Amino acid sequence: MTRRAVVTGWGAVGPHGSGADALARAFAEGKPLARAIDRSEGFHDDAGSRLAASVGNTDLAAWLPPAQARRLGKPSRWAVAASRIALEEAGIRDLSGRRVAVFLATAFGAVLFTEKLVRQLLDEGPEAAQPFYFSECVANAAAGQVAIALGAYGANVTVTQREAGPLIALAQGAHEIVEGRADVAVVGSADEMTPLLHAILDRYRATCRGEEESPRPFDRDRDGMLAGEGATMLVLERESDAIRRGGRPLARIAAAASGFDPTATMSDWGDGSAGLGRRLSVMLERAGSIDAVVSGASGTRRGDRLEALVLRTAWGSEPLPPVLVPKAVVGEYAGGVLSGSILALAGAAFGPVTGFRTRDPELLIEPYDGSPRPRPERIVASSLAAGGAAAWAVLERA
Repeated sequence: MTRRAVVTGWGAVGPHGSGADALARAFAEGKPLARAIDRSEGFHDDAGSRLAASVGNTDLAAWLPPAQARRLGKPSRWAVAASRIALEEAGIRDLSGRRVAVFLATAFGAVLFTEKLVRQLLDEGPEAAQPFYFSECVANAAAGQVAIALGAYGANVTVTQREAGPLIALAQGAHEIVEGRADVAVVGSADEMTPLLHAILDRYRATCRGEEESPRPFDRDRDGMLAGEGATMLVLERESDAIRRGGRPLARIAAAASGFDPTATMSDWGDGSAGLGRRLSVMLERAGSIDAVVSGASGTRRGDRLEALVLRTAWGSEPLPPVLVPKAVVGEYAGGVLSGSILALAGAAFGPVTGFRTRDPELLIEPYDGSPRPRPERIVASSLAAGGAAAWAVLERA
């Protein structure tokens, strides 16, 4: 029997809080989970963005004791808590004797601790640098803390491929399971959004502005993303192992692929839709019919354009299935494409995107309008990154 990787549990900490029901309700409403960000230090342009999809004061004590949380940066806290939520849903209470791998994506790492370390170096000199800050400001800190918290002694990999990172981590974790190198893989994404980072993204016009300051994926008048934070973690196992222990598979990883757009610059999306579209179409030919697309579109001008042209190239003359855009609700970063995919496959409702108003005549794609639809049997998740990385995954009902 061919080894297949399945998702048996998932957890998310984000602007919705920490409950799956709260996140499902947010997707059903279609409204951005945005809060005012602290602008008191003067980093922001006066006319710049004022909102972010921030986590807020979410109580994680049930999964992360306060004494342990104090030693961790925010991405590590959220990743550890989300991993324990995922394992709880998977029905796995004891990992002893099992080979456990961790694959975690991050775009920026623990930004706040990095800021504190740099300020300390500048204000007090290198001899005053706190090792405590350094241990948490490296990109792989969150993955390492997840491994320590869970007792995971298998592969520990941090993926830094920006927007494409969560799906790349998912594919690598599934490969580790299929190849028999791990019994359990905990995969996902974690990021935080500090005022300084938010201001930098805003000054480069990456974030949405305007009176409503709402992300508008695929809209003709889109002007940027909603910057978000949090963590989303999935538990992967071999399907045969999950069934043998009485687990309940939520989704099967049917296919995965990645690509690269050589026309992209280091900080922007490129124009290589033809090559990426062909890469996606090859994967889709192997995977079979697709009932929905969970798109990584977030409201950026060039990112959404590339996403739309890649999807249209892959489908050719065939009509696209419903296109869901979870980042319109939870913002960019922190794995919204993962949680959106699991909920979509479970049949969760996705409401109309409140920010979408006008169809872009070049893209000819509209986000799903919230009308009734049957529960999908198979979906494709898509995420294209500034800098050129691209990743896709097909998930099907197990």
